[in-house]
Amino acid sequence: MAPSTVLAGARVVLPTGIVTDGRVIVEGTRIATASPADAEVIDVRGHWLVPGFVDVHNHGGGGASFSGTADEILTAVRTHRLHGTTTLVASTVTDDMDFLVKQAGLLSELAEQGDLAGIHFEGPFISPCRKGAHSEELLRDPDPEEVRRLIDAGRGRTRMVTLAAELPGGIDSVRLLAEHGVIAAVGHTDATYEQTVQAIDAGATVATHLFNAMPPLGHRSPGPVAALLADERVTVELINDGTHLHPAALELAFRHAGAGRVAFITDAMDAAGIGDGRYMLGPLEVAVSDGVARLVQGGSIAGSTLTLDRAFKRAVTVDRLPVPDVVAALSANPARLLGLADRVGSLEPGKDADLVLLDEDFDVKGVMRRGAWVVGPQLP
Repeated sequence: MAPSTVLAGARVVLPTGIVTDGRVIVEGTRIATASPADAEVIDVRGHWLVPGFVDVHNHGGGGASFSGTADEILTAVRTHRLHGTTTLVASTVTDDMDFLVKQAGLLSELAEQGDLAGIHFEGPFISPCRKGAHSEELLRDPDPEEVRRLIDAGRGRTRMVTLAAELPGGIDSVRLLAEHGVIAAVGHTDATYEQTVQAIDAGATVATHLFNAMPPLGHRSPGPVAALLADERVTVELINDGTHLHPAALELAFRHAGAGRVAFITDAMDAAGIGDGRYMLGPLEVAVSDGVARLVQGGSIAGSTLTLDRAFKRAVTVDRLPVPDVVAALSANPARLLGLADRVGSLEPGKDADLVLLDEDFDVKGVMRRGAWVVGPQLP
């Protein structure tokens, strides 16, 4: 690739809106304001240029998980990069505390190398009533000392912890996470509306896959959904795969929270980018059929096989959401949540040259990360 590259003629989605016949200039690893005379010009007319996707909740892909070896972790990372995710937080599932501490050390090393954007611990501090695809015998109450152990194990790379704040120690653990600059996420919870409000006031700022693994919205017992949707301090995760959410639930979230508080996630497991078959999610066996992952024992939905390019396409073509709102949910909002908005999440001069090239049907035709093509431009 030339030292400077100009991608010319696309519909470019900027924070200010869509620019037709736009230009994005890449110099080295960053987006630039001007290009030298010898810059390579690539004609991308008839395409969309959007920022690289940011996934804050992802357990694996490509047949590998983030609970595996370094090679397996990198396999999962590469799989999602091929689908446009240029910034990725590695999520673990409930396991033995000693294993999670050990795995945090490995994940933090890869984050220090720039392969990951941090670590998300989903469990073990979650409700057995809403455990989903987590091993019940390994669940525990969120003792602040044990939560602190995971914070420390991440060596500054622990980005988020999902917990059920109604459990003993939950509110104190939320405060502890907030004090250490770690996102406290409400999820896999049986909390009431009032308990959820208390958690938000204590510092919780994320709803882990809203609607899923929590009590449904009720007219007398509104539960966590109402509290999480209503509070401007909360970003709500949504899994837009057509399985986890009815389109009406997705629309409700967007209408009530607004496009600025939604983060599309994959909650992907090993089968993402691979296909149907038998897989492991932590210590539990999962069967994937027609792209839907369920526990072999019990049948609970076990993460997803989603990639964020599919979430993008569905949001635009099925849910009929405006492209700029979808881009915000896939890039700007999660980047801001992670504290990385100065580097990624939008196409602006000085930021990393992370971008996705999409055709008229919103299929990926190119992926660039830090100025290098992960998927070279596939042009007519």
